[in-house]
Amino acid sequence: MLFRPKTNMVSEADALSGRTDRMPVPETHFVNGHPLQGPWPDGMQTAVFGLGCFWGAEKMFWQLPGVYSTAAGYAGGYTPNPTYEETCSGRTGHAEVVLVVFDPALITYGQLLKAFWEDHDPSQSMRQGNDVGTQYRSAIYTVDDEQQTVAEATRKTYGEALRDAGYGDITTEIAPLGAFYYAEPYHQQYLAKNPGGYCPLHSTGVSCSVA
Repeated sequence: MLFRPKTNMVSEADALSGRTDRMPVPETHFVNGHPLQGPWPDGMQTAVFGLGCFWGAEKMFWQLPGVYSTAAGYAGGYTPNPTYEETCSGRTGHAEVVLVVFDPALITYGQLLKAFWEDHDPSQSMRQGNDVGTQYRSAIYTVDDEQQTVAEATRKTYGEALRDAGYGDITTEIAPLGAFYYAEPYHQQYLAKNPGGYCPLHSTGVSCSVA
């Protein structure tokens, strides 16, 4: 285990055991003042995306019109209530992700997917740019069958656009959301609290048409 490559997924048997205590969560979003935890206002929907370092990813989403709240967290792995250090060790199986709470009357799930596909490079396996490791993998964790269907359809559309532009195949994981764990309070809206922080998204510059 000590010499397992950063890009190799840990097995459930070898994952860290985690804990029952949940991470403390700030009451409000640092940027817009909305709640960081549900219950959400009537009509709001949620989505979960992983596209590398969650600092830059969260900032990208909170700037979109129609997004009500965002939070940095961990998903897709085995360890309950992981810490940042544990996730970075590669021994939890989790990806760094962003929880997006949105008003579908103002922005659709398809439009969120368009931002997701166009603001990182989903053809890079277990990395984004210089950030290497399973926690930086491209991922879409769906909350229902409809999201799963739409996500898979847009993967096909965007995959064709990427191939036409000379990129490799999409490596994005698309799977039902098991559990979302909030990251530590200092990670929430990190780039608003630390404007000089460095966490770029690695876009391909390829656009796609998404309904």
